[in-house]
Amino acid sequence: MVTPQEYIEQHTTPVGKVLDDIERWAHLHTSQPQMLCGPYEGRLLTLLCRSLQARCAVEIGTFVGYSTICIASGLADGGVLHTFEANEECEQHIRRHIAAAGLDGRIEVHIGDANALIPALLGDKTGVVDFAFIDGGKRQNRQFYELIMPYMRRGGLIVIDNTMWGGKVLDLDRHRDPDTICIDDFNNYVNGDSRVENVMLSVRDGMMICSVL
Repeated sequence: MVTPQEYIEQHTTPVGKVLDDIERWAHLHTSQPQMLCGPYEGRLLTLLCRSLQARCAVEIGTFVGYSTICIASGLADGGVLHTFEANEECEQHIRRHIAAAGLDGRIEVHIGDANALIPALLGDKTGVVDFAFIDGGKRQNRQFYELIMPYMRRGGLIVIDNTMWGGKVLDLDRHRDPDTICIDDFNNYVNGDSRVENVMLSVRDGMMICSVL
């Protein structure tokens, strides 16, 4: 008998060989392969981006480029994804994986602090971003959310990853570590934010999806 997760994955369009190879590489060569969004969540990112016909997307937290490729695969023709990664050691792997996917022309890789790089890139523009994926340091979720909000168009989507944090947010009496507390505080903040309509999904480690009003 298959598990519910196995059944779900069996009935989700496969992500393809390039992403399968990246997932295998991450398990062999990185200490935290669980940081990959994986095929189930990855396919959802592609479909969300495609449903918006997104032409400008932003990702905060690239890791080795798995979710980056998923998002870029859903962009409209001529669309660009700007992805931001703080760890410069990831850059060569990111660029290699993007090239393997044949998406060099759709993705701009930015290495450094997104808090400085995004304002430098977008300046005083408003309403230019269709889709944003936040998957950086969890204690910075609110900071990244506020950083990207002025650039979002009405009807655009902001997606935040790991909002269930392994279920720790369900039992704050037992889990009082800073990451868990910050994630729970952020989830509550978004839930009360009148600028968005939001839904939390139990996909993988939890995803908060916010539609900008």
